Amino acid sequence: MRSAALLILMSICASAQIRTVALPGKSPLVTFRIVFTAGAASDPADKPGLAYLTAQMLSDGGTKDLTYKQVSDALFPMASGVGAQVDKEMVTFTGSTHVDNLQAYYKLLKGLLLEPGWREDDFRRVKDDAINAIKVGLRGNNDEELGKEVLYESIYQGTPYGRFTGGTVSSLEKLTLEDLKSFYRSQYTQDHLILGIAGGYTPKFLEAMKADFKVLPEGGGLRPRMQAPKMIESSRMTIVDKDTRSVAFSIGYPIDAIRSRPDYAALLLVSSFLGQHRMSSGVLYDRMREKRGLNYGDYAYIEYFPRGMYLMEPQPNLARHYQIFQVWIRPVEPPTAKFALRLALSELDKLHENGMTQEQFERTREFLSKYVNVLTRTKRAELGYAIDSIYYGINPYNDYLKAQLAKLTLADVNQAIKRYIRTDRLVIAAVTRNGEELRKQLLSDDPSPMTYNSPKPEAITEEDKVVEKRPLKLKPENIQVRPVGEVFQ
Repeated sequence: MRSAALLILMSICASAQIRTVALPGKSPLVTFRIVFTAGAASDPADKPGLAYLTAQMLSDGGTKDLTYKQVSDALFPMASGVGAQVDKEMVTFTGSTHVDNLQAYYKLLKGLLLEPGWREDDFRRVKDDAINAIKVGLRGNNDEELGKEVLYESIYQGTPYGRFTGGTVSSLEKLTLEDLKSFYRSQYTQDHLILGIAGGYTPKFLEAMKADFKVLPEGGGLRPRMQAPKMIESSRMTIVDKDTRSVAFSIGYPIDAIRSRPDYAALLLVSSFLGQHRMSSGVLYDRMREKRGLNYGDYAYIEYFPRGMYLMEPQPNLARHYQIFQVWIRPVEPPTAKFALRLALSELDKLHENGMTQEQFERTREFLSKYVNVLTRTKRAELGYAIDSIYYGINPYNDYLKAQLAKLTLADVNQAIKRYIRTDRLVIAAVTRNGEELRKQLLSDDPSPMTYNSPKPEAITEEDKVVEKRPLKLKPENIQVRPVGEVFQ
């Protein structure tokens, strides 16, 4: 009954000028998720990072009347803050506060988003942070995210998705405060806005909030048409040469199975079967880590999942028109990297050829039917998923996914496997030391035999003899090696 009521509320609000997702309750915490559907895909081609820098300027700057320090000092005793998450098609501002501090907190939040200060000292600070996030955070300290972002850049090259959301160093250095103001005026508009609120607020507060945001322009500026990625004609690879101890692989290709499409639930089940994020139940994890001790984690995804090294579950409000199927393999010791890549692709080959069994299908479906409750267990998450459901035009996610899973059959899933799972015409990204050496190894058809520190069952060693000779079918012209200092420069 509650889900039906939420759906009705969403439908009514979605038809209004300002779309609103409201989840009233008795919680003493009031949670905000304020989304603008104007992310990095709206960046001008010559100004990547503009959406990102604008959002950071709003959340980490001051208001018209208060400096950044004054805002921070006011938020501190409330144990509250304002965060910004930027993706290709969504910019999300988040925060929560105790109901006793609601009016004071909202006054600050409203000021940051509707009356930003646009101070030069804040701009310089935020810009420096964004540049260091690439140089130090992404390129220097996070091989996992670096590999995944290089993979997306390669898959979506030539489209608005093909530019890193955080921009490039050279672009960020050239952006001006006037660029940010112009982006704000054209993209932070009522028709791009979805207001989300949950907790112990009053109807009167919600109406006042909607009235406040009507100061934004009604119509948004022009946004580029969403371009589908080009067909991958043959497998290609980008190797990022970096002084690092291990090898990080990301493997993927574009898919059209977003949440509103019929194959979504079936393919989500397949990805969970292959490797649920940070869980040990997946096939890849079992075959690569448990059986052979090759590496730490082996997981599969059908939706963008950033910051995976810090999170157990995906975050909401990363909705996109286009997604990719992706397998993540990390970290792998350099001597076993070629075998690990061959093994991962061999497991995909087997799945494509054999499909899933009835027992595997039922076990994975039962897990997902329960796991969705974990995804929406907090008001913050429930609010985020409800906003995403408006974006995709589906029922509330928890109910939607359970209904889709209930209708699935093994035949549906195996048909999706035949359609989507492949090992030809894919993109590979690797982060490693001695990139040219890895390139040379992968171009060779020489075997890559495995050796173990302790005896393995005969079934494993016999399988290894086949895996170590699996052709990778990579062509010299389709493997490029890039120094890490050039990536997103």
